[in-house]
Amino acid sequence: MPTLILVRHGRSTANTAGVLAGRTPGVALDERGAEQAAALPARLAALPLAAAVSSPLQRCRETLRPLLDARPGLALHIEERISECDYGDWSGRKLAELTDEPLMTVVQQHPSAAAFPGGESMRAMQARAVDAVRDWNTRIEAEHGENAVYVMCSHGDIIKSLVADALGMHLDLFQRVHADPCSVTAIRYTRLRPFLLRLGDTGDLSSLAPREPAPDESAGAAGGEGDAAVGGGAGAP
Repeated sequence: MPTLILVRHGRSTANTAGVLAGRTPGVALDERGAEQAAALPARLAALPLAAAVSSPLQRCRETLRPLLDARPGLALHIEERISECDYGDWSGRKLAELTDEPLMTVVQQHPSAAAFPGGESMRAMQARAVDAVRDWNTRIEAEHGENAVYVMCSHGDIIKSLVADALGMHLDLFQRVHADPCSVTAIRYTRLRPFLLRLGDTGDLSSLAPREPAPDESAGAAGGEGDAAVGGGAGAP
């Protein structure tokens, strides 16, 4: 079966503002995100990509644009099922504010039981994304052969949930996975099991360096030292 190249969108204006964008319209790449997107064609140059699949949200389409411009024959497909989690009433709110919500503890420690008010559950988010990938694997293999490679641009929590599925991890463990903006995660699917080949690869180790949180930023912008950045975080400065 095909190899899937998962790309998280480049850094967005919401990432740098510390806002949980969700499906809020008009969230674009910031200057750093545009630079990350511009570097993507060179990073993927060695891969014979059969297709490009994108979340319908603007920041994902902007991330893939330089790659599509560099490869005029590469077809773009919009896939609704890999859109960002529907955070409902949380969408557009500051992450620092959300740390005080009782639901945040569930999101961090028991995400399979988390359902966002006015939005969807994290369990439903993972199910739709996994279904989308399985369907695209079948389609890409039928059209391009079992050794085909294709790219899919999506969002932090979507990618983390797909990695959890590939590793056979319960969704309650998916907050242990992290994917920086414009990072590449590669999964090779076979008839019997998937293999995780790359995880959150940016080619840049600067995000591993210790740093002081910004004045308006709690630890991890998620409520505690061991918490995950809901929505994916902004990556290195």
